Amino acid sequence: MTILVDDAGSGDLLFGVVIGAYRQETNEFKYDVIDVHFYQNKFKDKEYLKEASKIATKLVAAFNPNTDEEIHICQGCIFDTATEDLYKIYGEKRIKRIHIEGEAQRLIEIAYLDEIRNLGYEPLTEREEKRAKNFFHMMRWLKNNPKMLKYAKTGWPKLKNYQLFKQFHNSTQQNEHIQTYKTTCNDCKNPCEVTFQPETTKPAYCKKCWKKHKSHKPIKRHIKNSKNKK
Repeated sequence: MTILVDDAGSGDLLFGVVIGAYRQETNEFKYDVIDVHFYQNKFKDKEYLKEASKIATKLVAAFNPNTDEEIHICQGCIFDTATEDLYKIYGEKRIKRIHIEGEAQRLIEIAYLDEIRNLGYEPLTEREEKRAKNFFHMMRWLKNNPKMLKYAKTGWPKLKNYQLFKQFHNSTQQNEHIQTYKTTCNDCKNPCEVTFQPETTKPAYCKKCWKKHKSHKPIKRHIKNSKNKK
């Protein structure tokens, strides 16, 4: 018997990457996902390679391979670390790097498409044949749905030339640079964080209690006096 390991989505702008394993003799299929955050701030550190190895190792182990069962892994560089780690567990003779196709490739691709459909995005039917068109189709969808940028591989260096992603990075960096201080809410006494240095003379509130105080504050209205003309 043979276990095939492949990925889907690594070249796509949306979502993380699906790692799947398929045993062709029994038609068993399992998959897991490299979370998209590995392709955002952590992308330059290539943490996704370790995560791919972790997932691939877990999936293969779930099949409880026979002692003579081979494990065929996709030739893509995303599995370079996984291959080395699987060598140590199962031996180099049982691990082969090949071009994955057929039912294994189809099932893993379907898993990825299901995941991005769950975001509300409908993929192009010809996405594999027209990669450039697929990229811009996803980017237009993100432009129309800016809240979904958190599901995009924003760590890709090539995206720095697009205004959509410049704005996203700027807002993210601004949020990261806001310093917070731990304290206790003056009302509910629960632990909370505030954006100013807590003082004994100045009350501090958690978000929930602050909203209550804010809603009770009187609204100052500036009324322009006018004289009636006779």
